Amino acid sequence: MKEIAQILREKGLKVTPQRIAVYNMLMSTTEHPNAEMIYKTLEPTNPTMSLATVYKTLDFFKQLGLVQELNVGEPSSRYDAVVKCHPHTVCKVCNKVDDLHMEELTDVTKKLVPDLDFEVEMEQLILYGTCGECRKK
Repeated sequence: MKEIAQILREKGLKVTPQRIAVYNMLMSTTEHPNAEMIYKTLEPTNPTMSLATVYKTLDFFKQLGLVQELNVGEPSSRYDAVVKCHPHTVCKVCNKVDDLHMEELTDVTKKLVPDLDFEVEMEQLILYGTCGECRKK
């Protein structure tokens, strides 16, 4: 918990129990939750936290580069504490979002920039399909 508080202080944020809880959850999951999922998970241990607080906290974290926002075609964005550019997979059956650990697909922009007459501001590679678990059903 001290590490998270230190990270928040270094980014100029006031350290609050809610911010620590949200960041800790994102750092300890690979599920890529949306704000509602975060709220529902944290609400039992943080009864004074509101959904609005979760949204505001995620927005602060995104602006400071502590999390990345993923738009995977759902009404709500998903969030990932791994901010290094990396690809994701999305199952169109169960909506599971996973990191894709393939070095060839990481930092694609850096590999393409010399050939592009285009200034890239953001990169997200998202592959849509059906996960192994859903294909087995």
